[in-house]
Amino acid sequence: MRGRRRVITAGRDWRLPDLREVWAFRDLLWMLTWRDVQVRYKQTAIGILWAVIQPLFTMVVFTLVFGKLGKMPSEGIPYPVFLFSALLPWTLFAKALSQGSSSIVRLGSMMGKVYFPRLIAPFSSVLSGLVDFAVASVALAGLMVWYGTKLHWQLVFAPIFVLLALAVALAVSLWLSAVNAEYRDVQHALPFVIQIWMFLTPVIYPTSIVPGRWRWLYAFNPMVSAIEGFRWALLGGTPPDLTALALAASAILVLLFTGLVYFNRFEAQFVDRL
Repeated sequence: MRGRRRVITAGRDWRLPDLREVWAFRDLLWMLTWRDVQVRYKQTAIGILWAVIQPLFTMVVFTLVFGKLGKMPSEGIPYPVFLFSALLPWTLFAKALSQGSSSIVRLGSMMGKVYFPRLIAPFSSVLSGLVDFAVASVALAGLMVWYGTKLHWQLVFAPIFVLLALAVALAVSLWLSAVNAEYRDVQHALPFVIQIWMFLTPVIYPTSIVPGRWRWLYAFNPMVSAIEGFRWALLGGTPPDLTALALAASAILVLLFTGLVYFNRFEAQFVDRL
């Protein structure tokens, strides 16, 4: 019996892709997600412990520079805990965005041989960051025990803000992965963009130091609500501003919708561009 051949034709209009096809290939999605994790730590001496070491050392350096020397306010919370509770979702976002944006290029050779929904590439790359996040969460738990920081009832909302960070990473990755297939400038500019983005997000400082007249503009950065919400879920304090959360959700939906449409429009050209 001859194998079935799938022909991908160039899109003629701007429309949403069929997401049911991604679900139909969910086994491949999980396989590629786990493969990303294995490749990331292949031939390393300490393996997945790098997922803890990287944010932990960043926390130590930032605590010395911004906490001790800069006297950055931390809303009555020990600065290392305050900082690490934000570094955790931020690192998840940054890694997911970096991996997702280069996913089409990395899986280019596979795309030329077998058919699978191209959306699986950025989806699997973004999801692989959850493994690192889970491992690093153990370090945060230990840090909270060390400083005697108590958990609060709103901890149940933490997964919502983790998903919010992943949604931002996925939405932006859909755009950048498609553009990166044509212009490799994306992979060179992205580390710089991520670094600037971090300083425009309340990772090392609380939102309270942002001048009130700029808060509405600041809220359009969806990672602000993700970071502040996750920090509130773990440490308590002032709950996220509902207006800011609505603005962030709106920005994510727009980015996600337009990203899916843009990705779908040009997916037939990926193999030729690679």
